[in-house]
Amino acid sequence: MELKLKLKIWRQKNNKDKGRFEQYEVMANEHMSFLEMLDVLNEQLIAEKKEPVAFEHDCREGICGTCSMVINGQPHGPMKGTTTCQLHMRHFKNGDTIVIEPFRAKAFPVLKDLVVDRSAFDRIIQAGGYISVNTGQAQDGNAIPIEKEEAAKSFDAAACIGCGACVAACPNASAMLFTSAKVSHLGLLPQGEVERHRRVQAMVKQMDEEGFGMCSNVTACEAECPKEISIENIARLNRDYIASVFGSDVKA
Repeated sequence: MELKLKLKIWRQKNNKDKGRFEQYEVMANEHMSFLEMLDVLNEQLIAEKKEPVAFEHDCREGICGTCSMVINGQPHGPMKGTTTCQLHMRHFKNGDTIVIEPFRAKAFPVLKDLVVDRSAFDRIIQAGGYISVNTGQAQDGNAIPIEKEEAAKSFDAAACIGCGACVAACPNASAMLFTSAKVSHLGLLPQGEVERHRRVQAMVKQMDEEGFGMCSNVTACEAECPKEISIENIARLNRDYIASVFGSDVKA
């Protein structure tokens, strides 16, 4: 089925440009992905000698997290647990008007159109999202006994793709869900527990320096996360941070 759609897209030349919405019309097949629909629009604009819409994409399989945009007021669009590239046009109706804009956050300045600079996340990772202790040669997969429940929690936290939907969904533009996921997936494992206290302090410090807002437990981050990362990780980060400040060795 062919869909005739009206698109209201945010256009901005660079981070100094004021930016504005522009309207377009496009024909799309219901089996297209959302990004394929934008590809069709850009082909149309190029044929008309107009500037195509800039947007990020890479894997188009819901893995890389680069396809970040706000669709009708929701990061990644209306489908739960779905990235923009996994969103298909069958979820829209013929004649719909779709509003598309970039993530809005002080720490995510707009580079062009729908592309934002999310390097703040990279700097948070660089501050402590790694294991630096000498663990010797690589161990066999089952050489270090790990409780199944702890391993499962770590694996769930590691599913975070760093797309930034949590920041875009939060009214305070907080990065607590992202940061807590990175803190959890390392701190819950024996290899990462050694640096657990140093890690949480360093990453939270960098998060604050990047200009992200404070968490006020709105839980919109969890609701909009395409990988459905749990806010239990935020509670764990808070416990880890308090333990690190007061020197407690009790695992949080």
